[in-house]
Amino acid sequence: MFVRLLPALLLVIGVLYDCLTPRSFTAAPLFTAAPLVAAPLFSRRGTLLTGLASVAAVLGIHLGFGVLARIDALTELVTVVTVAALAVLINGLVRRTGERLASAREIAEAAQRAVLPEPAERIGGFEIAACYEAAQADAFIGGDLYAVQDSPRGVRLVVGDVRGKGMGAVAAVAVVIGAFREAAEQEATLEAVAQRLERALAREGTRREGLDAFEGFTTAVLAELPHGDGIVRIVNRGHPPPLLLYADGTLRPLPPARESALPLGMGELGVWPDRADETVFPSGATLLFYTDGLSEARDAHGVFYDPAVRLAGRTFRHPADLLAALADDVRRHSGGGMADDMALLAVRRS
Repeated sequence: MFVRLLPALLLVIGVLYDCLTPRSFTAAPLFTAAPLVAAPLFSRRGTLLTGLASVAAVLGIHLGFGVLARIDALTELVTVVTVAALAVLINGLVRRTGERLASAREIAEAAQRAVLPEPAERIGGFEIAACYEAAQADAFIGGDLYAVQDSPRGVRLVVGDVRGKGMGAVAAVAVVIGAFREAAEQEATLEAVAQRLERALAREGTRREGLDAFEGFTTAVLAELPHGDGIVRIVNRGHPPPLLLYADGTLRPLPPARESALPLGMGELGVWPDRADETVFPSGATLLFYTDGLSEARDAHGVFYDPAVRLAGRTFRHPADLLAALADDVRRHSGGGMADDMALLAVRRS
């Protein structure tokens, strides 16, 4: 609010300064600053009115003191008029730039909805909530991903993080999600789904150029929730382990029972057969999946955010409540300056 009052304050201070000081002193810098400050803040009309007010103030002061015919007074008047005209031009440029940015944001948001659609709130007897938090304001597309798919063998899901940024990462996200949706319907086991994703990323890697052709990979965790069995099967490919939150507030991390396999897309470096870990998933419990944008968020002292510690003992009525509280908490922890994008997915067994 104060910033929007600044042009008017500059004009008032300029008038008082010129009226209360000797004629050898001038408030011309204040009168020229007022329309320049108004240009990025006000509309075109507001900027024009501020410029006219500056010109009128200078003209009135010089007429009042009877010095309008002096060279220095005319020079000051011409300077203020020129700057006021430039302020109107700057305002037009700012408005056009803002319109282009707004259009770019809308396009980016539409692209994200196409590549990373929001899952249904209820799938196969499970309550679902998802959240994507961009590290940079107005940035809508990154390398974090999630997808949920019902299948004859239960609800299957994937949460992952593609190495890198930009359109290459977005293309990899589209490949992983597309391959996952197809494999989740067709493959008999969760391990086979992981292998389908591995092959899909290997094919994608042959089309990449530069460093990504050699170092492109995706950390991912896949889960399978059989209908009515009260268990969860998990395959972890180099990703932060999910958390199991029980209805009474007890929390249990679910790291791989064996050494986790390499991330997707790194199959050429070694063969570690995928083995799903099976865990009891009781009624009322919630599974939380997340990317490292959450666990690597730091506070002002460089301390990492630990979701297991921050969530222990807490209960939530719905997965969406859990994600909203978690997103708010990590923003407070990092002071609003997260270094990486963050994807969250929560699944509650009703």
